[in-house]
Amino acid sequence: MPPATVCRLRELTPADYAAVITLWRSCPGIGLTEADSYAGTVAYLARNPGLSVVATDLTGAIVGAVLCGHDGRRGYLHHLAVAPASRRQGIGRQLVEECLARLRTAGIAKCNLFLFADNAAGRAFWLRCGWHTRLDLMLVQRATT
Repeated sequence: MPPATVCRLRELTPADYAAVITLWRSCPGIGLTEADSYAGTVAYLARNPGLSVVATDLTGAIVGAVLCGHDGRRGYLHHLAVAPASRRQGIGRQLVEECLARLRTAGIAKCNLFLFADNAAGRAFWLRCGWHTRLDLMLVQRATT
């Protein structure tokens, strides 16, 4: 794999929202809901300061992004995406490794993520990165309203 051509990784901030939501909308396999509104994303970033990351190219344009947070015990990654033209350069892996390093600094030793069952490309990426599927667990969900 050739080295990534990003100029840097940096913290995702509220000012990045327009570029990041456009990126997420352009990537199949990213499930967006009302929680991904500007207000919802800003609240997530405030609750998890310094954990979410963007990758920028040499012009400063965002070419990758991931939301990262934790509940005090486990880390969580959401919406990892790399622009199609910037894929296969190690950017996704760099984003993940940066988030894991930030979680370790926060004292979080394990990280989980949610992946749609029909997202074969996403599953292949995560397996290549050393993640594994837990078949002994089931996601159970209920709205609070």
